[in-house]
Amino acid sequence: MSEKKLFMKYVSQNVLGMLGISVYILADTFFISLAEGADGITALNLVLPVYSLIFAIGAMIGVGSAIRFKILRARRDKEAELYFSNALLWALIIGSVFILTGIFMPEQVVALLGGDDRIVAVGREYTAIFMMFAPFFMWNHICNAFVRNDGAPSVAMAATLCSSLFNVVFDYVLMFPLRMGMRGAALATALSPVLGVAICCVHLLSKKSTVKVRWTVPSAKRLFAACQLGISAFVGEISSGVTTVVFNMIILRLAGNIGVAAYGVVANTSLVAAAVFNGASQGSQPLLSDYYGRGQTESVRRVVRLGVVTALVMAVLIFVGVCVLAEPVTAVFNHEGNVALAAYAVTGLRLYFAGFLFAGFNIVGTGILSAVEAAGWAFAASISRGFVSIIVCAFVLAAALGMNGVWLAFPAAELITAGMVLAALRKSI
Repeated sequence: MSEKKLFMKYVSQNVLGMLGISVYILADTFFISLAEGADGITALNLVLPVYSLIFAIGAMIGVGSAIRFKILRARRDKEAELYFSNALLWALIIGSVFILTGIFMPEQVVALLGGDDRIVAVGREYTAIFMMFAPFFMWNHICNAFVRNDGAPSVAMAATLCSSLFNVVFDYVLMFPLRMGMRGAALATALSPVLGVAICCVHLLSKKSTVKVRWTVPSAKRLFAACQLGISAFVGEISSGVTTVVFNMIILRLAGNIGVAAYGVVANTSLVAAAVFNGASQGSQPLLSDYYGRGQTESVRRVVRLGVVTALVMAVLIFVGVCVLAEPVTAVFNHEGNVALAAYAVTGLRLYFAGFLFAGFNIVGTGILSAVEAAGWAFAASISRGFVSIIVCAFVLAAALGMNGVWLAFPAAELITAGMVLAALRKSI
């Protein structure tokens, strides 16, 4: 099969899978807005960074380990067999920290992230429940990455879509017919990765699977080697969390809880766009790693060109779509008809989403750099877009332009990073 056909197969299925993940976050936002109003959206948005951190760690370990597995297997290195088990064990170890925090300190987590007494009361149970399922969120990322890299992208897509559908359905069932409120939303979200792991096991336990469980003592060396190549996946997930923390701090000062609720609409909608580009990045990664491991340089370059062009086309379509649909999108999450929330969110969507004209290229570009072992460049670009540039731009532009400056910080940070990614790709490919 040609590079183009393989690219279309892997990327289309992975984009659909990643969209599935974003759909259940949107479902949470929608149903919580119905049940709890602006306070519920505010609570959800304040704890979203913790959710992003759990996802980011799982993505880093899973994607990085799967890349090492793919490259080493292409080189017929038996070390490849050890990366899957190592990833599962480290996810359990790290996930245990989140479990203990969720059991003993959920109120402190919500308060630390900016919640007042009213928001802490709304968000306490939600935070406790999803943190106690942290290992499953991480295992879901790991199993999905290995299944995809083992030549079964359809199974990986099915796992993600089915777990997302489960979450959407049970969000409604638990929150409304069973009247469980925020606790029901948390349970639906927490149980969905359990189903995703179970579906991935259909491939992992089959005769077609080349991924084997080799239980050994957890190796920090293998974890580090995996995380070097998974850093772009980590930042791809955590950047939204870091951005949310910084923006929440600034917006609470500028516009209070209603401003944070408006940002919740913008941030959760942006997760759909980010999912598209993360899907394109992670979908092209198995092909790039395989061609790179085999030394097929020209095939690597063809896939790179396909990835970059795909990202740019999707970025334009997403930006235009959001500009046109900003008002109806906001209305979906504003059942109370709050005029201030609507005004902030509509403006925010149109300004913030301009950043995806550059973010799409950056997400796909850093994924490419990781897949060809240009870990240094991938790390630098990822840190720029996920931490340094976004934080500096947020504080500087908010001071100069108020709320409009907050919305424009994301486009400014992504534009800065795009120059770095372009230079890295020219040097590395």
